[in-house]
Amino acid sequence: MAEHALTQLLMLLGATVTVVLLFQKLRIPPSLAYLAVGVALGANTAGPVVSEHYIRIIAEYGIVFLLFTIGLSYSVSQIYALRHTILSLGTAQVVLTTIIVGLAAWLIGVPAAAAFVIGAVFAQSSSTIIIRQLTDQNEAQSRHGRLGITLSVFQDITAVPFIVIIPVLGVAAAHQITGELGLALLKAGIALVLVLIVGRYLLKPLFHLVAERRSAELFTLTVLFVSLLAAWTTEALGLSMAFGAFLAGMILADTEFKHQVDATIRPFRDVLVGLFFVSVGMLFNPEVLLEIWPEALAGASFLIITKLLIVTIITRLSGIDLATAFRTGIVLSVGGEFGFALLTIGIESGTIGGLIAQTVLMSVLISMLISPFLMHHSDYLANRLFVQKSKVDNQELMGTGQPSDLGDHVIICGYGRTGQVVGAFLEKEGIPFLGLELDPSIVQEARLAGHAVYCADGANREVLENAGLASTSILIITHNDLASSLQTLRIVQSIRPDLKTIVRTNNDRFEQELRNAGATEVIPETLETGLLIASHLLLSLKVPGRKVARYLADQRRKRYPMLKEIFRSDVDTLLDENPDAEILHAIRVFEGDPGVNKTIEQLIAPYSRIAVSALVRNNNRVKDPEPDIRLTSDDVLVVLGPQSEIDSLQLEMTGIEPTRGA
Repeated sequence: MAEHALTQLLMLLGATVTVVLLFQKLRIPPSLAYLAVGVALGANTAGPVVSEHYIRIIAEYGIVFLLFTIGLSYSVSQIYALRHTILSLGTAQVVLTTIIVGLAAWLIGVPAAAAFVIGAVFAQSSSTIIIRQLTDQNEAQSRHGRLGITLSVFQDITAVPFIVIIPVLGVAAAHQITGELGLALLKAGIALVLVLIVGRYLLKPLFHLVAERRSAELFTLTVLFVSLLAAWTTEALGLSMAFGAFLAGMILADTEFKHQVDATIRPFRDVLVGLFFVSVGMLFNPEVLLEIWPEALAGASFLIITKLLIVTIITRLSGIDLATAFRTGIVLSVGGEFGFALLTIGIESGTIGGLIAQTVLMSVLISMLISPFLMHHSDYLANRLFVQKSKVDNQELMGTGQPSDLGDHVIICGYGRTGQVVGAFLEKEGIPFLGLELDPSIVQEARLAGHAVYCADGANREVLENAGLASTSILIITHNDLASSLQTLRIVQSIRPDLKTIVRTNNDRFEQELRNAGATEVIPETLETGLLIASHLLLSLKVPGRKVARYLADQRRKRYPMLKEIFRSDVDTLLDENPDAEILHAIRVFEGDPGVNKTIEQLIAPYSRIAVSALVRNNNRVKDPEPDIRLTSDDVLVVLGPQSEIDSLQLEMTGIEPTRGA
């Protein structure tokens, strides 16, 4: 028996590793990979079969830990601060989608209870797919991206009542539903009060006591005990285990142990949630696909169109322009993994089943395959439908002033670390400059912070002409691409042979080649680094300064802050092994964000290592703004500090977790 169980476990793990690797290579969300494993190893398909009984028991705890981590993301105070967003856009989207979809399902003959479940399932959107797709498109910080991510995460909170309601619909007769539902809500209130009291007076002291022991094992055991105890409490009250886990996570989110608890529970959550999706895949019966595919396609189309229209309308009514509202609707039109959780609860409670459940499952899956394609082309669709307004919004987002408007400026080819240091010195002296950079994540951050930087190739003739090569005062090349540098120099020689050009190179081996191509000055990086190190060494040895040494030492001390003020690409952030490395980051606040109407001093006071570099308001960049300035809608605050503190500040200002590297 044990040997058979081990064989099944190895089969499950082997298939999961193989399929997840394949799907990640194809850039398909891992949740779909787990669903595919469940379909392949389920009893409804030919080939090896893994017993569903044990997987379903274990998978139930995946939902418990999933809700626990969602609760960790939103403390009571944060939910209160974001109450306007939750109560207006978030709740309106979920409620309206549930009502409209449920009513449509009921009108075509679906039983009322099952129709309600369908509406609840269709109301959910996949935060995983949304965050990944927007990050890939460099739109996570755009207005529609921020709205889409915020609402998709809020759906997880507003869906918690469904966890309480759906089981009641399955066990109660029609005339008993009102009474049973009232009793369930009363129990939910009791559970909430109980967990709040226990959390306030017991959980925090308990974790303080455990933390003092400095034992990772003890901390892990405590986290598991607390989350499962909360789940057991609500189950004992006749409610879902997931509801109790959510409440416990929400209480711990108000403590200083939030991040450590999240890091501890995450491995358990990821594995068990994966098994949950495997169990969902096992529900799918390919034999009925030929029978239900027209209904599944119609359901997916109805899901996408309904959510697109609802989100567009309610977002537009909230005062947001039509193009942004439309793109937000496209983002949220995708079905969600949490919908699978609600569908599973409905099946287990007997509220929904048979071909209806299979059709709903397929409809959500199809939407998850189609919606990323729609998100990718949302800009094109918005421009086609709302041409004038969309163009205005893009101009407002990227800042006014086109390259052709500049004159007597400096062109910086390459706006990485070196280019940004050069730009910092130019800005300090009030010298206008224009940056050309191919890394879109750096360009997005720099433009958001008010820098005139464009995503373009400095080795392209048309780009240089449009960047004002005819009127520029000097051109500097700061990247390390020799071929690109030589091509840029050739273009400059053909248009402005008199223009002074400064080129950075790794070493002096290519110095003559670059000078022959037209470079006025070539800065070999290795020689310059050696000079600076030598100057620092002499100062450390207390060698007499003299004029040059004193000047070099003074400049080096002043450049330390500037060298740290670097907009970093997502790849740099992921590869950095030092979590306390300082970065420069631009944070935009929109109408309704918690950071609006707060002073700069109020926002950064809790963060000892964060400094404010600039404030961008109405396309005007203010260096070192006064701390008593209050932020208004569409302000951009440029801050310097450790990644961890900046992430916390962004969460406090905007109400959503940063998506960098997602």
